Amino acid sequence: MLSTRMPDIASLEMFVTVLETGSFSAAGKALGLTQQAVSSRMRSLESRMGLGLLQRSPTGSIATEQGTLVGRWAREMLGAAELLDVGAAALRSEGIKELMVAASQTVAEHLLPRWLVELRSGQEDAGTPATIVKLVVSNSAGTIEHLRAGNAALGFVETPFLPADLHSAAVRTDELVLVVCPTHPWAMRKRPVTGAELARSPLVLREEGSGTRDALDQALLAAGTPRQAAPRMELTTTAAVRTAVASGAGPTVMSALAVRDDVVLRRLIRVPVSGIQLKRTITAVWRAGGASHDGPARDLIAIAAHW
Repeated sequence: MLSTRMPDIASLEMFVTVLETGSFSAAGKALGLTQQAVSSRMRSLESRMGLGLLQRSPTGSIATEQGTLVGRWAREMLGAAELLDVGAAALRSEGIKELMVAASQTVAEHLLPRWLVELRSGQEDAGTPATIVKLVVSNSAGTIEHLRAGNAALGFVETPFLPADLHSAAVRTDELVLVVCPTHPWAMRKRPVTGAELARSPLVLREEGSGTRDALDQALLAAGTPRQAAPRMELTTTAAVRTAVASGAGPTVMSALAVRDDVVLRRLIRVPVSGIQLKRTITAVWRAGGASHDGPARDLIAIAAHW
C-alpha cells in the first residue's frame, strides 16, 4: 500500500513543469494557470511529502537536492502514467488488435517470424498494445483461398499467378536454387545445368498450387523450355523435399532461404544453372477494402517490403 504522503499525478506533473521552465509564472503559462495557483500547489506538494523540493528566489525557482531526486523519479512515473493512459485509450477505442495472416511455407518459416518481431517492437516503442497475430500456413493456392473465405485478412504468396479478385503488392524478391545430394552426378559437374536439361529432368517437387512449383514452371516457360519430365516425387512440405533430395531422390529447385543451412553443412550441393532466371516475387495479398486500411496489416506489409 502507498503511504498517505504519496502525491497525485497532477501535482507531480506541475512540479516537473516548474523544474523545466524555471519559475512559477512560466509554469503557470505552460499549464494555463496563475502564478499564485502554481505556488500554492507546490507548497501543498512539499507539505504532503514532508520535503523541501524548491529553492525560491525573485528570479525563479530551482530544485533542491531532494527536489532533484524527486524530479527524476517523477519523470519516470509520469512516463509510465502516459504509457498507461495511451494504452488504456487504445483498449477503449479499439481493443487489442488481432490479425489473421495466411502465408506460404517459405515465408512462414523463414521471413514472417522476423517481420512479426519488428512489428511488435515498433508497437511497444510507440506505447500501443501489441497486435495478436494468428498464422495459418499453406501453399500459395491455399493462402489465396483462405483470403477468399475470410479466414485471413492478409496473405503472403510466392506464386506468379495472382488472382484478379484480390489486391496485391510485391514486397521482395526470392532466389530459387537448384540443389542435389552430394552423390548426385550434378554435384561434381563443372558446367552449369541448362534450362533445357532442367526441363527434361525428373525433379522432386512441391505439390501443384505451391508457389515454388508455379515459379519454376513460369521460369522454364519464359526461357522457352517448358517442363517436359513428370516429377520424380511430389511432396507437400519444404522439409519433406529437402529430406528426400538429401537422401538421393533427385534434384529439386527451391528457395535459397529454405536450403541455406543444408548447403552450408554440405548436406545439399548447390548447382549453377544457365539460360533461366530462377527468381520469384513474394507478394502480399488482401481482399478489397481489407488489410490495406488496417493499421497492423499495413505496417506488416511495409516491414516486409523493407527487409
